[in-house]
Amino acid sequence: MNLEEVNRWTASRPTLADALGIEITAVAEGYVEGRMPVDGRTHQPMGLLHGGASVAFAETLGSIAAACRVDRTKQATVGLEINANHLKGVRTGWVRGRATPVHVGRSTQVWEIRITHEETGALVCISRITMAVIDLPTTPGKTA
Repeated sequence: MNLEEVNRWTASRPTLADALGIEITAVAEGYVEGRMPVDGRTHQPMGLLHGGASVAFAETLGSIAAACRVDRTKQATVGLEINANHLKGVRTGWVRGRATPVHVGRSTQVWEIRITHEETGALVCISRITMAVIDLPTTPGKTA
């Protein structure tokens, strides 16, 4: 999928990414990039970027990246595990994320997501997501 196709696909229904203001900005064979605002939607009570928002951002990028690597008419990708290390607090502006493949196999994919502060370039969070590749059910009497 290219950027236009991803944005059309993700805009087809309301999602958590919409609520958090996540935007997908680039899609290529080796990565997916996006950005997320640091504001009231993504703050924790102390006015810092919420760690859960960073994880949701990482999972969004990794999930889209994984889906781009399969034939979505025959397979889907679903999250198995995600982890994150929160390295630096951010109060305002935007964070940028980039998902890159660590392993793209037949039944699993592993993606690394690096989240940086847009203005300073400081590494804010590093995350890794493992995705399962599953076959979609076939309709009886229909061939793929």
